[in-house]
Amino acid sequence: MKKKIDVTRIIMGILAVVLFLCLWTLSTREGTTLGKLMPGPGEVFKRLLKMTHTNIGSLTIFGHMLNSLRRVLVGFFLASVCGILLGLGMGWNRKCEAILRPLFELIRPIPPLAWISLAIVWFGLGEGGKYFIIFVSGFANVTINVYSGAKAVDPEVIGAARMLGCPKHRIFTSVVLPSSIPYIFTGLQIAISSSWAAVVAAEMVRSTNGIGWMITAGQNINDMEQILAGIIVIGVVGFLLTTIMRGIEARLCAWSRV
Repeated sequence: MKKKIDVTRIIMGILAVVLFLCLWTLSTREGTTLGKLMPGPGEVFKRLLKMTHTNIGSLTIFGHMLNSLRRVLVGFFLASVCGILLGLGMGWNRKCEAILRPLFELIRPIPPLAWISLAIVWFGLGEGGKYFIIFVSGFANVTINVYSGAKAVDPEVIGAARMLGCPKHRIFTSVVLPSSIPYIFTGLQIAISSSWAAVVAAEMVRSTNGIGWMITAGQNINDMEQILAGIIVIGVVGFLLTTIMRGIEARLCAWSRV
């Protein structure tokens, strides 16, 4: 059965965007205090359109966006693999939980920005440091959600499987892992958003391209149109990545919504 489109929700969302643009236009009109500090939406969108065929540095905005996406997807993939393995390991194996959870809880509160200096020392000024910062921003979100999913499995179901003679590895693959899948996708949704948000910090590590570099370069020359154009691109692409992840979850985890 196909899910009905929530027309009211879509209309309300469109109205919210229109209202935001109207407020932005009014607050930055000529003669206002804010208007002297930043451009209105019309100027920003004109600049954004110009960036599609005019280079900022060595690339158009599409080139910068693709470089940022590449970095985010590499860091996100590594964070997802490591986070799923660690989360399942801690949630299923008590020895693994006893050894690794204290270390994880110690590292988890540290924000990605705090790792920049260490990233430079460990990986230098190349791409490795950027991947590491993005990895750190997504890793904790995946791990904690997967861990919660593995711990949330009904003990009675596990007990019933053991009574029926099911070996431990079959209980894990047939009971624990399927029950954890919705939690895994929740963690992946949060991680893709935080990884994309971290790309600005990652591209501060001696970068010559990317949306984060574009914003930093605009800041250096006090070009508010370029800064705001970069911020809009980050918001739109982040929204699209989250929407895609939700669509994948809706298809693969439809059984959990019944």
